[in-house]
Amino acid sequence: MNDHLPIDRVHNGSRPYYGRRHSARYLAHKVKESLTTRVSKFICTLILFVLFVVGLIAFILWLSLRPHRPRFHLEEFSFPALAQSNAAPESASIHFNITIRNPNQKVEIHYDSIESTIYYREQAIGTVPLATEAFDQDSKNTTVFYKEISGPSLKVSGQRWIDMQADRTGGSVPFRLEITSVIK
Repeated sequence: MNDHLPIDRVHNGSRPYYGRRHSARYLAHKVKESLTTRVSKFICTLILFVLFVVGLIAFILWLSLRPHRPRFHLEEFSFPALAQSNAAPESASIHFNITIRNPNQKVEIHYDSIESTIYYREQAIGTVPLATEAFDQDSKNTTVFYKEISGPSLKVSGQRWIDMQADRTGGSVPFRLEITSVIK
């Protein structure tokens, strides 16, 4: 028995046949075709890379230049007459402190008007303008408003006052402050 692998060889000393033999013209055409394919792929890659970089730059510019809304914060709110059990509703006044922050780096905000309304159980009990005239707020700036609502602009009397006193003895009085503004 023969322990060798069979080899298909012609015993006349020639090399084994592995495939078709191609002419020099055919091989030159094949190389030329692959060179054109490579060049076109390179050009497409270059164009896509340029589009990607331009899109990335446009996205970063859009993120950095778009204006952000101003931020309103209620810093303090007090209703001193409500803390006194024998206070008359006519002498009541509400004090509050609001800060408005312009978070933009290079954008100035113009306010035409700012008005605040205080609600008790979804009923308006007082309205006061925060700014009496239009003003501009510079970038990265905070504006503070200290306001008081009292007298005829504060509509607290009769049953509302009794309800507020009852809520105070219960532990919490539900107020809501709404700020309305026109900005550019």
